[in-house]
Amino acid sequence: MLNYHFVFIPKRRKKVLTGNVATRLREIFLALSTEKGWDILALEVAPDHVHLFVAVKPTDTPALVVKLFKGRSSHHLRAEFPELKKLPSLWTSSYFVSTAGNISSEVVKKYIEDPHHSAD
Repeated sequence: MLNYHFVFIPKRRKKVLTGNVATRLREIFLALSTEKGWDILALEVAPDHVHLFVAVKPTDTPALVVKLFKGRSSHHLRAEFPELKKLPSLWTSSYFVSTAGNISSEVVKKYIEDPHHSAD
């Protein structure tokens, strides 16, 4: 397994990831990770960004992983929450990714779980 720390933002860094949208986003991520056999080690949904720390198979590239998370969540959220259709797309095309070995995994998890990210 490889551990990836992703950070990505909604288009125009709009603060749309709140309330029911944030709750549904977590559900979509959990379902996708279960389907793919991945393990979400930490997840923080802030109003204007997402931190996702996930363990994936070595054959799954970071580009594939982020594409699946962003693509599926955008599809479902925009269908279920019409107010999100005001944005040209839910997510920007960019993202941050870093890998984490066993020693730094705990540091990344602590950082993501720090309450400074949460708005709920």
